[in-house]
Amino acid sequence: MSALEDISLGMATKNHLLEDIETFLSETGMGPSYFGKQAVRNSEIVSRLRNGGRIWPETEAQLRAFMLAARRAAKE
Repeated sequence: MSALEDISLGMATKNHLLEDIETFLSETGMGPSYFGKQAVRNSEIVSRLRNGGRIWPETEAQLRAFMLAARRAAKE
């Protein structure tokens, strides 16, 4: 894979994550700062993503795990 493909794949993944977060926030009515604080102890994480910032893969995994757990809890 070329460096350009690596960059494009990373951007697509980041955009997909942000879309997933925005959907979660809309579904739950949770604010972005509260979400970030609860998910990864960083109230600025959503703002950072919205402004084009990058995050570690481990952070993405934590965000996704939080959203999954919250959705499961809501179904109970």
